[in-house]
Amino acid sequence: MSKTEFELTDNVMYVKGVGPRKAALLAKLNIVTKYDLLTHYPRTYENHSSLTKIVDVAAGETAVIVGRLSDIDSHEARGLTIINAFLKDDTGYIKLTWFNQKYLLTKLKPGMRLMIVGKAKFDRWADGLAVNQIQSFTILDEYEEPPLGIMPIYSSTASITQGTFRTAIKNLLASMPPLKEILPQEIIDAHDLMPLDEAAREIHFPKDLLRLDAARRRLAFDELFLIQCGLMLIKRQTQDERLGISHKKNGKLVKAALAKLPFDLTGDQKKTFRTVAQDMESKLPMRRLIQGDVGSGKTVVALLALVKTVESGYQGAFMAPTEILAGQHYEKFSALLTGLGIRVGLLSAKVTRTKKLREEIYRQIAAQELDIVIGTHALIQEGVTFARLGLVVTDEQHRFGVAQRSTLEKKSDTLPDMLVMTATPIPRTMTLTVYGDLDVSLIKELPPGRKPIKTIVKTMRSRRKVYEFVLEEILAGRQAYVVCPLIGRSESEQLADIESAEEVFDMLSRRIFRDVPCALLHGKMKPADKESIMEQFRDGATKLLVATTVIEVGVDVPNASVMVVEHAERFGLAQLHQLRGRVGRGAAKSYCILLSDSKADTAQTRLDVMETTNDGFKLAEEDLKLRGPGQFFGETQHGLDDLKIADALRDVAVLLQARDAAEKFITDDENLKYFAGLRENLALAYGDKFKQIVAN
Repeated sequence: MSKTEFELTDNVMYVKGVGPRKAALLAKLNIVTKYDLLTHYPRTYENHSSLTKIVDVAAGETAVIVGRLSDIDSHEARGLTIINAFLKDDTGYIKLTWFNQKYLLTKLKPGMRLMIVGKAKFDRWADGLAVNQIQSFTILDEYEEPPLGIMPIYSSTASITQGTFRTAIKNLLASMPPLKEILPQEIIDAHDLMPLDEAAREIHFPKDLLRLDAARRRLAFDELFLIQCGLMLIKRQTQDERLGISHKKNGKLVKAALAKLPFDLTGDQKKTFRTVAQDMESKLPMRRLIQGDVGSGKTVVALLALVKTVESGYQGAFMAPTEILAGQHYEKFSALLTGLGIRVGLLSAKVTRTKKLREEIYRQIAAQELDIVIGTHALIQEGVTFARLGLVVTDEQHRFGVAQRSTLEKKSDTLPDMLVMTATPIPRTMTLTVYGDLDVSLIKELPPGRKPIKTIVKTMRSRRKVYEFVLEEILAGRQAYVVCPLIGRSESEQLADIESAEEVFDMLSRRIFRDVPCALLHGKMKPADKESIMEQFRDGATKLLVATTVIEVGVDVPNASVMVVEHAERFGLAQLHQLRGRVGRGAAKSYCILLSDSKADTAQTRLDVMETTNDGFKLAEEDLKLRGPGQFFGETQHGLDDLKIADALRDVAVLLQARDAAEKFITDDENLKYFAGLRENLALAYGDKFKQIVAN
């Protein structure tokens, strides 16, 4: 089964030595084509540049040994096939052990020369050291030099050995014609980049560490450059091909809304609204991200922007991630805008439960009988059409995908301005990667009167005292949250030391809080039940709410003054900071108490940082260092997991260089033609993120 012409899009089975059976195993690792195999980059490397004599092998260290085999035998134990042999060089013997590799019995022969790479430990049966963690071995001819060097280690499964990967990739590289450059030569020269073909080969089998570093840098640059070009192209095409709305200058309605606010705007809020107003008054479509810490007042800026679009004769849409939050915004906006003649509507699953109600609100939106519509993802459902949509606001942007944002944009014949908000502080370099098509405003200043939340870390031994303190706060007229990492026992069967939210609720409501109205809230409840529980807590009928992270977003209860987080080590810094932001919204002094018995260094570091700072941006930086971008963003990765080799933390310098190169590249019209050709001629794009971008 062979092919005469080489194509990166060919099935991986056509690589010499792979075939259909191994191709099926590789498919489980999402390696389907030759390109997938080529870009299945090593996860790490081992330096096998020098041999170790058997007499010098040390326990716990990886060694590279060459010798002759003897005394090969096998036996079955506990369902395992165990093969033992001895390897001899001119300094002594060492035992070798393989587990569940029965096929080796026909392959290994006494007297055979072998190069072994593995880790040794003391073996009481051999009365000495044995290598029983064999990473790889190579059968050598009588006078063959051992293949020393920097060896790649690939992400794999039990059914695919490192040797299989190395052999397959060596055969692929041997059959592959030189790769054509995808970057213009001036960019390669300006940034001193290794040629692409050389980098693609050196990344797998580098001659030395310097060349490995140069290969990594080239391939990371390509990924980041292409993503940045794609993001900038979206921005430029939107500006060039579809003119936006030119809103009027701030008039009487905006001034009246400002006058109705029960507080003065902070300096950051004023600066951000000025920037937003300038964007809206421009003919170019506004695409702006507002980053603001929990409680910094992003929503007020959004409200003023919505009033501005209404004053200019348009409608505004505000999309919130949960029904609870949408309802809260609706109530606040309606109260603040009373008497200004602005018609505010709520569109959520609850409101549109019956066909009659749904059709009526759809009609009002289409007839421009509603000026501002606040809703959940119900805003992007079929049947919703705006008469003149002037501004789209999405709250908690990381909860909405690019596709949802785009769908809402298309709900009107006009091209609306877009304002996106997030309370998840994102460091600048991550912002460039995730939101490269958006301009960014920061609101770091908290409104006056907002008291800092006191954060305290306690061990589980202090649990009773902690809950006695919570009871004192409740008896003084306030409310409290208890957050647990798991919902029920089925989840925690593997984690016997961690109590679920259901168990904690049962324990607290029957004991120390038995005379206090308590409730349990988690994500598996029906939406109507969740909303009812939250309404009772918000109205003060419930005093203690035991919940999972379902309360992380969209709960505003000013009377809640205490947050207790059980097993706090199981949460990331960004998540703990979001949870902490649920308290401290009223006049009372507020507390966040983190319970944990974890001795792990990373957990201790996280909790120490939480205790010492309330700055969300500092916490975000620490969270990225500790957990990496994938876990930082949770389930919605925004394409960060699509990066095959670039690392948003390690490659900060490369990212900034790639961004700078992309900015200069995309501003030249001739380069747009080059980029269009590049999209068509690339065998495969660099990951799904880029595929999505260039498909636009």
